[in-house]
Amino acid sequence: MRYFFHIGYHGQAYSGWQKLPGIISIQEVLETTLSRVLKAPITINGCGRTDAQVHASQFFFHADLTVPEDVDLLFRLNKGLPSDIAIFDILPVEGTPHARLDAIQRSYDYFIHTYKDPFLHSGSALYLGKRLDLQLMKRAAALLTQYNDYRAFCVSPDKYRTTICTVSRAQLFTNEAGDRVRFHISANRFLGKMIRIIMHRLLQVGDGSMSLHEFEQYLIDRVPPKTIRPAYPQGLYLSRVVYPFLDLPRRTEFSTVFGPSESYWREVLL
Repeated sequence: MRYFFHIGYHGQAYSGWQKLPGIISIQEVLETTLSRVLKAPITINGCGRTDAQVHASQFFFHADLTVPEDVDLLFRLNKGLPSDIAIFDILPVEGTPHARLDAIQRSYDYFIHTYKDPFLHSGSALYLGKRLDLQLMKRAAALLTQYNDYRAFCVSPDKYRTTICTVSRAQLFTNEAGDRVRFHISANRFLGKMIRIIMHRLLQVGDGSMSLHEFEQYLIDRVPPKTIRPAYPQGLYLSRVVYPFLDLPRRTEFSTVFGPSESYWREVLL
């Protein structure tokens, strides 16, 4: 039987999702725990590949399993997994849907705080004392839905068959004090480090080191710069994955970095 697993994780201690030799990955920890509980080798397929130290407040993987009737798999997995990985739901599915290939939309949130806070340091990116023009950043973010080739916003663009991405939403939020920023982006697909590269350039627009024209020129010319600097990884969350057959709300209450409620964040207006 094929199962979809709805999970979340704090990625600070891991070298990303993908299992590779010599590193500690989310995938390896999950496969090891599943195999131990079910007493059989288990291979899983994730909905994407988050980078080292990147988090997910919503993530899905699928696996083909035979689960004994007397095994409470949700309880056993959560008991056996480390505290920074949580299983929210285990969903049996008909046929052979694929966690990565069948996703039709993914959303990410990137969090910034501009003051030192020991309770945010591993779940939000610190840009200490940054004075950001949020309205200008908002104007730059609004350009993202008007273009669809992100060749200049990824690492190693030549390895992709295409660098076309359809960005359906790009929003900028702040808290009442104006010292925290949240960038939200949704698209049908993303390229390597694309969001962190976009975020770094939005920050450059915000602090005045890049003009709005220069930002847009990357979208128009599609020429990657010689040096690419992504924003810090710990501010990034995969926050929503949607399928034609599955659209679950995210468990934002599991992450204090999202704020005590959605009303904590106010969209930046032009």
